[in-house]
Amino acid sequence: MDEILNTSNNFIEDIIDEDIAAGLTERIHTRFPPEPNGYLHIGSAKAIWINYSISKKYNGIFNLRYDDTNPVKEGDEYVKSIYEDITWLTGEEPSGGIFYGSDYFEKCYEFAIHLIREGKAYVCDLSQEEMREYRGTLTEPGRESPYRNRSVEENLDLFARMEKGEFADGSRTLRAKIDMASPNINMRDPVIYRILHTDHHRQGSRWCIYPMYDFAHPIQDALEGITHSLCSIEFENHRPLYDWVVENVPVPHRPKQREFARLNVTNTVMSKRYLRQLVETGLVDGWDDPRMPTLCGLRRRGYTPSAILEFVRRAGVAKTYSVVDSGLLEHCIRDELNRTAQRRMAVTDPIRVVLTNYPEDKVEYAEVVNNPEDESAGTRKLPFTRELYIERADFAEVPPPKYQRLKPEGEVRLIGSYIIKCNSFDKDDDGNITTLYCTVDPDTFGKNPADGRKVRGAIHWVSASNCVDADLCLYDSLFTIANIDDMEEGKTYDDYLNRDSKSVLSGAKLEISLADAKPGERFQFVRQGYFCVDSKNPGNFNRIVSLKDSWAKMNNK
Repeated sequence: MDEILNTSNNFIEDIIDEDIAAGLTERIHTRFPPEPNGYLHIGSAKAIWINYSISKKYNGIFNLRYDDTNPVKEGDEYVKSIYEDITWLTGEEPSGGIFYGSDYFEKCYEFAIHLIREGKAYVCDLSQEEMREYRGTLTEPGRESPYRNRSVEENLDLFARMEKGEFADGSRTLRAKIDMASPNINMRDPVIYRILHTDHHRQGSRWCIYPMYDFAHPIQDALEGITHSLCSIEFENHRPLYDWVVENVPVPHRPKQREFARLNVTNTVMSKRYLRQLVETGLVDGWDDPRMPTLCGLRRRGYTPSAILEFVRRAGVAKTYSVVDSGLLEHCIRDELNRTAQRRMAVTDPIRVVLTNYPEDKVEYAEVVNNPEDESAGTRKLPFTRELYIERADFAEVPPPKYQRLKPEGEVRLIGSYIIKCNSFDKDDDGNITTLYCTVDPDTFGKNPADGRKVRGAIHWVSASNCVDADLCLYDSLFTIANIDDMEEGKTYDDYLNRDSKSVLSGAKLEISLADAKPGERFQFVRQGYFCVDSKNPGNFNRIVSLKDSWAKMNNK
């Protein structure tokens, strides 16, 4: 974990180092401020990692603060899921504590009144459409609202009546009085309060006016003592407003906002609005569907916190837009599981094998290595019986050149047990092979291939009378386009949704040791890929990732 938390002196750390050297701060204090209107996704992991790892590196403090200033789509379901995801990803509670933006509503209201009294905020009656018209463009300055010069007394009265619920939604706003001619549109008298007669998930019906994010967020940072407010690059143009707020309200501390590029991943959509649509329309199996880019989806699929954080670390911290290959994420989990996951045998498309020279009631136990990459993982013993299952693809009636698996009159080694020879086979009326009749070489049981008789092929198997029936769920990318920003004009996310992103291999036969596998446990199915027990359907196994690492091959890793 220490290596994963090493942020390699990126530009944010350079800023912090300069601030420390200049005596501007003594103890670094960061925060992660998610809005509880959806589940966290892989993009959120970058923001968590940056804020969390920096607090760790500088022996600082890290807060979780729910940005629950918009009650329309926020709820306790999302609050709970965010807490579960962040503690799962970091492995611990936020060191600075857990906070809610809504807990600062009283202070935000007080500071809004302070701005009105200072002549720096006013109640505006313009509609949203009128406000857009008055706002101007990137090349033309805005026009002042006809309500901009209301007296302090009138503004205080109107704002108090807004708070008491006398006005309808959208009929009035409170705006900061800054500069309608500013080249930064965010500084053209931005709205800092709006009327919204909607109950809040924590505050209930206490409020019918709510502060805007750009007003509430810097206040929350300042009151919590955040030293560096680290956020994604789309807030860069909002930074002057952030600074204006902390400079013009009586907060005890002035945090510094700095921005980094968001994490974009190929064949993935990060829009919570669209992800919610997929859930609500039933196109996926909830927010934790293993195809979803959500952290709970990745967890259910079998990804580990360390693999996700390693992916984020390797993706890097910069200010320029980029799209990271999802193959890197797969590489990170594959590399970890190759070292840590125990091996198991699973036959995905079984064909029956009868060993004609093996006693019907005999059971031997083949000793098989749990992980060749980890000697300390030891071995396990698997029952070997007269009838077995092997993969249908491991037998060829008419083998291609250089075929090294089982064929008529050919031999193959069953991993950890015997060398067998195929003598004959049965077919059904459609010409499909149903049963192979083989014989074992009695002198080869459990012998090391280097010491015993040599055959070229080695295949996996399971005992037909001592196995587990299971369904294997295989997943592909949820979207068919690598960079979602490259969508053709007039098309939507739906046009690029991969309708074949999930397939199920029913009737797989797994070795008997997997009968006690617990949800979330991860294994390498020999020659198949990495799998874990599904948390919603314990009889199913989700493929985490295949064995083939095309990303490493392309990047020479």
